[in-house]
Amino acid sequence: MNTPTERQDGTDPKLLEILVCPVTKGQLEFDADRQELISRQAKLAYPIRDGIPIMLPEEARKID
Repeated sequence: MNTPTERQDGTDPKLLEILVCPVTKGQLEFDADRQELISRQAKLAYPIRDGIPIMLPEEARKID
């Protein structure tokens, strides 16, 4: 069962508010369908696995 501060997908909304791109230090967008955090500036998508954002540039998917 999820706690009130946890989303159905297991991510904590407060955590998503404070995370920034490790490359640009810029804002991230949450893509719920793909379970990724998107950095438009760096053109990278960081995966979220089991509710945990993987904020390593080498793990990120390149986007256009």
